Amino acid sequence: MQYRINLPADYDMGIIRDRVERRGSAMDRFPGLRFKAYLIRERRRGEPTNEYAPFYVWDDIEGMRRFLWGGAGFAGIVASFGRPAVQDWTVAAVLDGPSRHHAPRWASRTTTPLPGRAVPEEAVPAAISELRAGLAPEVHSAVLAVDVTTWSLCAFTLLTRSPEVGEAETYELLHLSTGPAA
Repeated sequence: MQYRINLPADYDMGIIRDRVERRGSAMDRFPGLRFKAYLIRERRRGEPTNEYAPFYVWDDIEGMRRFLWGGAGFAGIVASFGRPAVQDWTVAAVLDGPSRHHAPRWASRTTTPLPGRAVPEEAVPAAISELRAGLAPEVHSAVLAVDVTTWSLCAFTLLTRSPEVGEAETYELLHLSTGPAA
């Protein structure tokens, strides 16, 4: 799941950096969480927008519900920024990369529509194979998810170095929280 908080062009992103530094560890070992990547984009670094856009992978739906509805966690976002729309996908794969034991500092996200006649039972395994084959040395982990409302594939990759400029949305990763099983 991910929510995006678009911020004004002149917004001091140091506020978000401080927020994550103070509060980021609150999600460490959160029940049901595989990981949460605290992601930002900054105009001053050439991105099209200032954005705070955390990305989560949940091991179970109950953990996600506790976070969103339980009065902790998401309530702080709502109090500070209002209630953002939350994108929720079906996870098809979570892959460990060669740099799994090193702290990721960057992330990329690509979204690819499934062709109208594509059969998901074939397209999704093929996309997982392609993602696995593309695990470069700087990859910490990669996630492939399916958006069934738009029938598109969403790939998130956590990286130990800045991604190459390309088609993907790129983010700076400020903190990575992992759940109790990680």
